[in-house]
Amino acid sequence: LFRSVTCAVIAAYAGHVAAQAENPANYPSKPVRMIVGFTPGSATDVAGCIFAQKFTEAWGQTVAVDNVPGLGGGIGMQRLTKSPADGYTIMFSGNGAPTILNALQPKPLYDVLRETAPAAMVLMVPSILAVNNDIPTKTLQDFITYAKSMPKKLSYASPGAGTPQHITGELLKGMAGIDIAHIPYKGAVLTDVIGGRVAMTLQNAGAILPMVREGKLRGLAVTSLKRSPNIPELPTIAESGYPGFEAISWFAIYAPAGTPAPILNKIYQDSVKVVGNADMKAKFAQLALDPFIRTGAETAAIMKTDIDKWAKVIKDAGITRSEEHT
Repeated sequence: LFRSVTCAVIAAYAGHVAAQAENPANYPSKPVRMIVGFTPGSATDVAGCIFAQKFTEAWGQTVAVDNVPGLGGGIGMQRLTKSPADGYTIMFSGNGAPTILNALQPKPLYDVLRETAPAAMVLMVPSILAVNNDIPTKTLQDFITYAKSMPKKLSYASPGAGTPQHITGELLKGMAGIDIAHIPYKGAVLTDVIGGRVAMTLQNAGAILPMVREGKLRGLAVTSLKRSPNIPELPTIAESGYPGFEAISWFAIYAPAGTPAPILNKIYQDSVKVVGNADMKAKFAQLALDPFIRTGAETAAIMKTDIDKWAKVIKDAGITRSEEHT
């Protein structure tokens, strides 16, 4: 589904380009660069391109997406922290780079809480836990029972070691007490689960939902605390026997630390307008993305909670940097 959407080239608008420091009230008076830490066509890129286009329309200045892939968005985040704090370099990021990546590194790439200024959290998407159709289980509890009867014999696939889906799988293993091997993929993951080479997978809902609804895979649960309005037919892991279980992917917009508050507020206010637009809501729903608007301060608080939460899961599971690069 995500691969069918591309980031259109946005035509530049005529406008005065400020040669020197400007009043934040005039922002933006020249083109803005939006870093996206993944390749074109990825989930993060597709969502980021939507915001870039809507900001371009609202601001009368080009907001151009700059794809900077590498280390699960970490290279892009590192580049953001070294950019001028003037609002002309911003970043659209998933939650991996700000909350998971550094726990996998022997030396942190950046101090996200000190070196970035969150402007707004805008969207969230749960993952779907799905199994091959030949697995004789219809519910998550059935699958857990099945996995316990076959220790070390089953495996689950993720989009890659160190991704939110991988860490989510390790969280479930710890809470459910199952011994199931993790297999990281860089591609063809759904093909292998459909073909039965891997028993189970956790995937971003936008990527896997079409396969589930077409009957090629059996969806058992979603990872959000409450059922997704876009996938109401699937129960949550929390309601399937693991109260409090929550592992969502979210998307937020960042600027370098020190960016003037009026600029951050403008990004937030215009993000609210994008998420609240009826046409955009329909578009996001098609991509299984739920509006999840939060202020910069609220975003920072969520980041801090998630950093602590996922660092503990990573430590308890013994996930290492070498595995993260598998």
